[in-house]
Amino acid sequence: MRSIRRYLARTLALVLAMTALLTVTAAYLITDHELEEILDAQLSLQGRIVAGLISPATTRDEYRRIAQRLALPGHEARTYVKDEAEPTSPRVSIAPLYHEEERMLSIGFWNADGSPHLLGARWNESGHFPAPEKEGYRWVEYAGDRWRVFSLFDRADATWISVGVRADFLEEIVERMALNNLWPVLFLLPLLLWLMVRIIRRGLAPIALLSWQVQGRDGQDLTPIALDVPQELDGLRRSLNDFIDRLGKTLERERRLTADAAHELRTPLAALKIHLDNVQAGEADSLQKAAIGVKRLQRVVEQLLVLARLDRASGTPLDRIDIYPVVVELTADLWPLAHARQQELAVQGLTRLEVRADPVEVGILLRNLLDNALRYTPEGGLIEVELCRRQGAPQVIVRDTGPGIPDELLGTVTERFRRASDQRTTGSGLGLSIVVELAQRQKAQLKLANRTPHGLEASILWPQP
Repeated sequence: MRSIRRYLARTLALVLAMTALLTVTAAYLITDHELEEILDAQLSLQGRIVAGLISPATTRDEYRRIAQRLALPGHEARTYVKDEAEPTSPRVSIAPLYHEEERMLSIGFWNADGSPHLLGARWNESGHFPAPEKEGYRWVEYAGDRWRVFSLFDRADATWISVGVRADFLEEIVERMALNNLWPVLFLLPLLLWLMVRIIRRGLAPIALLSWQVQGRDGQDLTPIALDVPQELDGLRRSLNDFIDRLGKTLERERRLTADAAHELRTPLAALKIHLDNVQAGEADSLQKAAIGVKRLQRVVEQLLVLARLDRASGTPLDRIDIYPVVVELTADLWPLAHARQQELAVQGLTRLEVRADPVEVGILLRNLLDNALRYTPEGGLIEVELCRRQGAPQVIVRDTGPGIPDELLGTVTERFRRASDQRTTGSGLGLSIVVELAQRQKAQLKLANRTPHGLEASILWPQP
C-alpha cells in the first residue's frame, strides 16, 4: 500500500505544474489574440491618419520627402515612376533610427492600377511588395517574412495605402509577455511545492497521532479514544471506539463465562470426588449419587459449549421457515424422557406457523425450553406446546405443571448460572440464558410467567415474517 503523503505530494505537485503550464499557455494564446487586435487597430488608425495627410494636391517632391523620412539605415524607401524606382537624392541624409523595432514596420502607396507609387523601407528590396486588392486586413509573405497588413483605398486621389507590421514583431512581444508571466511562476513554484508538502504533513498529522495513540495501548487498555480529531477522522474514531466497546464486551463475557464456569464446575467435581471416595470406602449408595453428578457435569459442559459457540458466532441470515415440523421432531425426541417419568407431552394449536429464524438455532432454543419444562415438572405432570398467533405475530408457548419460579426471580432467572432456590433438580443455570441469547439473535422476545395454581409458562414471540 503506497503512502498517502507521497501520493498527495506527487499528485498535487503534478497538478500544480500542469496548472502553471496551462496558465502560461493560456496567457500566451490570450496575449497573442489580444495583441493582434490591438496592432490591427493601430494599423487601421495609422492608415487613416496617413490618408488624411495626403491629397490630390500632394506633389511628387512631397512624396520624395516622405520616402526620405521613411528610410532606415541599410534600408531605403523609394518612390516610383512607371514601376521604375527613382534614385535617392544624395543631398538628403537618411533619418536616424530611433528604435530597433522600427525595422518591423513599413508603409506603401500604390496607384489605382496597382503600380507602386511609394514603398517604405523593407518593402522594396526583393521586388515590389504585393499591391493590395481589397480593403481590410491580410497576411502577406514577402522576402522570407510574414507581414500583417492593413489596406485602404483613398478615392480622393485614387491611391492605395497599406500599413504593415512583421509577424516577428508580434511573436516577439507575445513571447516576452509569456516569459514575463512564466518567470514569477517558476520562481514561486519551488516555494509553493515546499508549502504544499508542509501543509500535507500538517494535515495528515492527526492520522499519525491517532495511529500512535492506538499503537501505544496495551492489551488491557480498552478505554475509548478521546483524541480530538478533524471532522474527516471523526467517523474512524467512532468506529474504533465502537470496536473497542464490542471487544470489551466480548472479553468481559469471556471472563465472566470462564469465572462462572470454573465456579459452577467446582461444586459437581468436588461432590463427584466425595462420592467416588465413598464408593471406594464401601458405600454403595454413593455410586448412584456419583452418576447423578456426572450427568449434571455433562449438562453444564454441553451448555457451556453452546454458549461459547453463540458468543463467537456472528449473526446468521434468517430464513422463512415453518417451525411446526421442528416442534414435532423435538417432542418425538424427548418423548422417551417424558414417558420414563410418566409425564404427558402434547402439541396443540396451529399445524403451520412460519417465522423468520435460523433452523438450527430455533431448534436449540425450543429444545432448551422443553428440556427445562421436563426437568422441573414432577412425575405424572403435563407439558404443553402451543403454536398460535398474537395480533398476527407467530408465537410458541411452553406450559408445564412444575413449581414455577419465585416472583422475585422472574427478572433475573435468565442470567447465566442463575437458578431458582429449589435445587432438587439437576441443572446448570444456563438453559434460559441460551434461550434469551438465541431469541435476541432472531429478533424474538422471551416472556416468563407463573401459572395458577402452579407451573410456568414460557412464550417466544417473533415479529411478523
